[in-house]
Amino acid sequence: MPPDPDLHPQFYEGIPAKRLFAWLIDAGLIFVLCLVIVPFTAFTGLFFFPLLMLVTGFAYRVITLANGSATWGMRLMSMEIRTRDDEALDLGTAFLHTLGYSISIAFAVVQLISIVLICTTARAQGLTDMVLGTVPMNRRR
Repeated sequence: MPPDPDLHPQFYEGIPAKRLFAWLIDAGLIFVLCLVIVPFTAFTGLFFFPLLMLVTGFAYRVITLANGSATWGMRLMSMEIRTRDDEALDLGTAFLHTLGYSISIAFAVVQLISIVLICTTARAQGLTDMVLGTVPMNRRR
């Protein structure tokens, strides 16, 4: 089980802000990655760039979450996502977490609910985190 936020608040300090900065870093990395991919599509990728961003972002998140329980943005912010058993995410959980995130950003109301939960819950969990039982937290040293 992940650390209790009442007994070990240091694991959850600053997580909402860290999640925002990690998201900005990841969005920038995905954008740059898509710019690198476009020439390999004979520049036809420009015509479906939002779809390219969606697919590339999905793959990026699944792969990075499955290989270290954090995206590169999260790693730069010294945070990670753990399971309800306090383990690193496996490929299946990383896929489900990314799918939940993708559904959340597709619907403004769902994303707003998730943001409110991140800012108000003791473990800074979004809607997807609550459904899957995952917990974002500061990396252990």
